[in-house]
Amino acid sequence: MFDAEHAGTPALESDYREVGDWLAGRLLGDFDLESLFAELLERITGEGQLPLCRAHLSLSSLHPMFRSYSITWVRGAGTRVDFHTIEDEGSDRWQSSPLRALLESDERTFRASLEAPGDWQRFPVLQAFRDEGGTEYLAELVPFSEPARARRLQDGMVVSWICDQPGGFSRGTLAAIHFLVPRIGLAAKLAKREQTAENIVSAYLGSETGRRVLEGQIERGDMEVIPAVIWYSDLRDSTALTRRFHGQRYLSILNEYFECTAGAVLEHGGEVLRFIGDAVLAIFPMSGAEGPARWGRVALAAARSAHSKLAVVNERRVGNGEEPLDFGLALHAGEVYFGNIGVPERVEFSVIGPVANEVARMEDLTKTLGEPVVVSRQLTRALRLEWRPLGAHRLRGVGEPIEVFAPPRRD
Repeated sequence: MFDAEHAGTPALESDYREVGDWLAGRLLGDFDLESLFAELLERITGEGQLPLCRAHLSLSSLHPMFRSYSITWVRGAGTRVDFHTIEDEGSDRWQSSPLRALLESDERTFRASLEAPGDWQRFPVLQAFRDEGGTEYLAELVPFSEPARARRLQDGMVVSWICDQPGGFSRGTLAAIHFLVPRIGLAAKLAKREQTAENIVSAYLGSETGRRVLEGQIERGDMEVIPAVIWYSDLRDSTALTRRFHGQRYLSILNEYFECTAGAVLEHGGEVLRFIGDAVLAIFPMSGAEGPARWGRVALAAARSAHSKLAVVNERRVGNGEEPLDFGLALHAGEVYFGNIGVPERVEFSVIGPVANEVARMEDLTKTLGEPVVVSRQLTRALRLEWRPLGAHRLRGVGEPIEVFAPPRRD
């Protein structure tokens, strides 16, 4: 495809058009950046074409857990994707990286011949590339907006290349790279924008709710009736905690509690819909013939996991002379309305209906009954266990008394 020795010839320009058309066709459809990058590299390096032995692409990421991710292609070994956290930015590897030096400079490119001594030797990773047979290294920063703004927001792509032919990059290889970089940048920008949208809706709405929103379920009144197990948990003595702790300290305590409760829901396949102050509203949608029994077991397992997680947190807190945390949890089951509510200018994806109203009232019973978890009769019918009856109780705003149970005791 690319003849590295004949840049500027009609044949090479025809090759440019071929790969450019291929890229454009891929970008107009659904594509995965990792697979696209890998296929592109295999196309341009196969059968003695461009003498590239390694290519690397890095992008910042708007994600609650990761700061960036990278795709690395190595000839003969395929591609690898790595996700990087804020802790990784303090690692020796990143602190001594040529990419970090490029990002912190006013330059757009960094180029080093690995065949001769030079300033590049201060970077251990480049010495390792030289020892593996690399002869020249080239990195380029590609902003996705006005350059100053892109640097400030880290909105762009860094791509690097290593060749292993004697003498380093030929004129033809450089011409091919200069042709490819903006087109790879376009693919990376499209992928980043789509991934950012998915990350945001998933972080703020939940994965399933976010998927529905991105697929167009955004109008007020867009709803469907689904059977589900509903989870409602609430932190104990939160008012007293807010009086004793302020600002960041209280937020840290609250997030520890959420990691135990909402974290357990997510780990067991549930969907966290809302954080209502210090309460968690979540659902486990029930599907299939085994749905009620299966998701009842899953919800109960998530409840036990949440308490196990909290026990670990409390062991540390007590060891530090702090009071242990506690929460109440109600599990209910039935049909709910799942969709958008609100005003035309501001909608929220949530669950409504009698079951959704009752579960929050049920959680109040954990305080008066002295049980950390209460479940409804509807859930006990779906999941046959040795439930402990706690009687029928009138709930605020609910017409008929609701019968509740406690889970079986664990030996």
